[in-house]
Amino acid sequence: MVAFAYLVKWLRHPDAVHAERAHPVKMNFVPTISIGILLLGVAWQPVVPAFASGVWVVGAALHLALTLITMSAWIHHTHFEVQHLNPAWFIPVVGNIIVPLGGVHFAPLELSWFFFSIGLVFWIVLLAVVMYRLFFHAPLALRLTPTLFILLAPPSVGFVAYTGLTGGLDAFARVLYYTALFLALLLASNALRFYRLPFFVSAWAYSFPLAALTTATLRMAELSGLDFFVWLGSGLLGVTSVVIALLAVRTVRAAVAGELIAGE
Repeated sequence: MVAFAYLVKWLRHPDAVHAERAHPVKMNFVPTISIGILLLGVAWQPVVPAFASGVWVVGAALHLALTLITMSAWIHHTHFEVQHLNPAWFIPVVGNIIVPLGGVHFAPLELSWFFFSIGLVFWIVLLAVVMYRLFFHAPLALRLTPTLFILLAPPSVGFVAYTGLTGGLDAFARVLYYTALFLALLLASNALRFYRLPFFVSAWAYSFPLAALTTATLRMAELSGLDFFVWLGSGLLGVTSVVIALLAVRTVRAAVAGELIAGE
């Protein structure tokens, strides 16, 4: 639905789409379309594997193309500044880590390692740059503050993808998971700051990272056999479900009030 709506926008208002693709913040959200397609391929794999495979191929090819376009824009930019940096910059390149979730079922293993390597290496690069921006420059704008939760996604999805590629739990898998767990604790210690924020549509940035951490924890419970992770995963599933329900209610309320889509 989102991809179709955006295609209509592209046909009717090409100048607006071009401006978004050149915007230092908005450009990083365009690849969420290909990420959504990839996740649909993963979800449908147990039910309709042949169809899911085609969906996954479309998502993987589109995401690789968007990664190349975005990184080319970063390299050859003329107007980006350090204040433009925020965790949403992870989306284009780190989204490649999602490809192996379905790739282990649909394609040769080396192709999944290719995408995993892209996401992992550039996650580390961007993590250093984003942390520098957060530590030494002005705080994020209020409407971008929820994007801090995106920090959870790379190590969480990376853990699920890596254990799928290797088939088990090893030292590096533990490093990925416990990095995600620490970031979750860091964000939880600032829960009141997030609670006091006005509602913006960017608050949906809470949803996918929390779901990714929940999935990683349940996977950790499966691989480790420890009851602690079963309880933790169950708790996170409850929290994630409540957060998504609240986001849906707040979104509908903001739409009815005409506040959902506001100018900057």
